[in-house]
Amino acid sequence: MAKSGFVAVIGRPNVGKSTLVNALVGEKVAITSDKPQTTRNILKGILTTAAGQAIFLDTPGLHRPLHKLGEAMVEAARETLSDADLVLFVVDAAAGLRAADRLVAEELKTVAAPVVLVLNKIDQTGAGNVQKLAAQAGEIGDFAAVAAVSASTRDNLPELERRLMELLPEGPPFYPPDHITDQQERFICAEFVREKVLELTREEVPHAVAVEMESFEESEGLARISATIYVERDSQKGIVIGKNGQMLKAIGTQSRLAMEAMLGHRVFLELRVKVKKDWREDEKALRGFGYR
Repeated sequence: MAKSGFVAVIGRPNVGKSTLVNALVGEKVAITSDKPQTTRNILKGILTTAAGQAIFLDTPGLHRPLHKLGEAMVEAARETLSDADLVLFVVDAAAGLRAADRLVAEELKTVAAPVVLVLNKIDQTGAGNVQKLAAQAGEIGDFAAVAAVSASTRDNLPELERRLMELLPEGPPFYPPDHITDQQERFICAEFVREKVLELTREEVPHAVAVEMESFEESEGLARISATIYVERDSQKGIVIGKNGQMLKAIGTQSRLAMEAMLGHRVFLELRVKVKKDWREDEKALRGFGYR
């Protein structure tokens, strides 16, 4: 009988959880960045093979929250653990086992589902370091399996995929075989804009950014999309717009190209920037942006 189930992808910020989900699914369903706490919502990536169907729940990194947005992110990640059939605990093999990883491991000891320790980014470190981390696994938790992979180069991903399918419970698929995510296209397009802001702006700006889709219309091979980028301060708005509007133009161009690659047709994209002061501490704003 085929296997199916929900797989929570857990770990501290910036260990490559979203990159791993994208690699396992085979398509880009989650935005990525070298900045921590990029993922804010629970994103579902769907992998269907002859052996079964795994629905990956890409979660925000578990961290010590500094504002209400952070609290919402951590709360969402923890709630996902209670619903998971399997957990992938992702650790950055190149960075080694840190105190924050050990705290996550402690939290996972109360989880009923099997936990697989995934040592990611093995392409960025030596085999000796990977072996050392694997040997330390027994010190921090009782894992159903330990896998050493590279999400960016796809090293050892087939073996990880085979192992997780073995660990999932028996059952029919939850989604049609051609589905790779349950997210709406308008949500993914808004995330593309946020991803480009993360990539292109200075350190002051990224975590203060939210993107709201104003309109999304498709007809005759063209999508007309309008979105608003929200920041918390006027100084951040100036950075996002840039001198003579050059930064906003670059964000728009790169976002449009990502949207066109996903949608398969031309996109007309209109972006504007607004200030919503201290929105990360505003419960009403968090609900409006979909974080509550």
